[in-house]
Amino acid sequence: MAELTYDTLMDDGNYLGSERARMENQVILDELERKKKARNIAVPTDDNRVKARLREIGEPITLFGERPADRRDRLIYVLSQINHARGDDLMQVDEESSDGSEEEEESEFYTPGSLELLEARRKIAEYSLPRAQKRIAQQLIDSKMELGRIVDIRKKVFGEVKKFAILGSQIGDERPISQVRFSPNNEVLVTGSWSGTVKLWNVPACTPIRSLRGHSDRVGGVAWHPQATLSQSPDSANLVSGAADCNVHLWSLNSETPLSVLKGHQERVCRVAFHPSGNYVASASYDTSWRLWDVTTSQELLLQEGHSKEVYSVEFQTDGALIASGGLDAIGRVWDLRTGRTAMVLDGHVQGIYSIGFSPNGYQIATGAGDDTIRIWDMRSLKSLYTIPGHTSNVSDVRFFQANDMFFKKPQTPEPTSPDVNGDTEVSESSSKTDGPDPGASAPTFTPEEEWSYRSGLFFASAGYDGFVKLWSADDWQLLRTLTTDSGKVMSVDISSNGHMIAAGTYNRNFQLYSDLE
Repeated sequence: MAELTYDTLMDDGNYLGSERARMENQVILDELERKKKARNIAVPTDDNRVKARLREIGEPITLFGERPADRRDRLIYVLSQINHARGDDLMQVDEESSDGSEEEEESEFYTPGSLELLEARRKIAEYSLPRAQKRIAQQLIDSKMELGRIVDIRKKVFGEVKKFAILGSQIGDERPISQVRFSPNNEVLVTGSWSGTVKLWNVPACTPIRSLRGHSDRVGGVAWHPQATLSQSPDSANLVSGAADCNVHLWSLNSETPLSVLKGHQERVCRVAFHPSGNYVASASYDTSWRLWDVTTSQELLLQEGHSKEVYSVEFQTDGALIASGGLDAIGRVWDLRTGRTAMVLDGHVQGIYSIGFSPNGYQIATGAGDDTIRIWDMRSLKSLYTIPGHTSNVSDVRFFQANDMFFKKPQTPEPTSPDVNGDTEVSESSSKTDGPDPGASAPTFTPEEEWSYRSGLFFASAGYDGFVKLWSADDWQLLRTLTTDSGKVMSVDISSNGHMIAAGTYNRNFQLYSDLE
């Protein structure tokens, strides 16, 4: 298969090349048009009037586990289906909820962008297309895997996840630890704290390496360059941090002062993220915007509005094509960096969204919010798949396990037996006891390569203000393991890319390490 690039994408004539593909695309377009029209339906906001309207049209007034917001969404959906069946172009407006005033017509608006932003969008497209092609090709291979193999892989991986136990604890700073992140080589842990200090630690020894000082207020987020501690030079930008002093700092590993200070935000900066290419940085802020920065030039490329309240979290998709932002308006948005358009609106939480995590599969997103729940979203169906009542207080962080292929180790093959001086073959004592395979021990039905490929994204971790770190399966969303901490609030959590360590930063100024290795 030829590599998909930006140039070949423009010349691709096979898209919608068959009648079946055209029909499938038309169905998708019709559904999108129906949803667009459904947004113009005015329905009551009072729950009792919503129930009365549902009763009028012959629908159940409530479903098991349905909340008022879900019930109102169902009413909108039912009304849109009724109007679609009738062939009405204009949506019926509920008389009781309409005050007679004419609503402003919604229309798209465009914000002028710089030539640097245009070039960045093109580079992001060129970077993300081959990665998306490779990911989809691997998913196609995984989809053909036998069910028995999948079951065996899940048993093995989840069995290891359930072994996680406390490895050590270390006081990290004078004030609460706001975020923790493992380096790409899993040998260094970075912590950001409310004291304004960013610190580097050896793991699992938990010994300090260096303190990075430059912020004058609380550090809200830290993130590693994708190639930091691997191929990235220690003198280059390896770290990014954002703080309540409204600044974003880029750090090297050899200096205690920042390489560059990115200024532009008007309010506190919360979470920050490095683009998978390492060329761009995103920052979320209380000024109701998130911004995209060029790492090389330290220039602001994009100021993106779209939230009605403070933006708290931001995260890039693994391909690099999309970015998700979560705000204290309880709304999340997925943006296409190549076009600037909104790809999906994550509307379902009733409290602010504090964390967002992209699954390695590229199309699922997990959000943690102040309503104590974790919601799983599917970009293919543009809706919430599942709601996990994960914690009894705010969900402060969610992180999927993302495997790094450089940590994949093939099992060693047994050495062939050598003949002795008499020409006979040496046989070990254990092998001489049995003439054949042990009937009680079943050999795995999967290869190590299949297991490592399927393992990535198979589980994720969440942190909550109830003092727990919880590990969940990422296919049926069941609880696998609950890890206790010595604090009432867990501020952040991260999983190493080899899958053997978990770090948690807590409100009582320390961070804790967990390991599945005995």
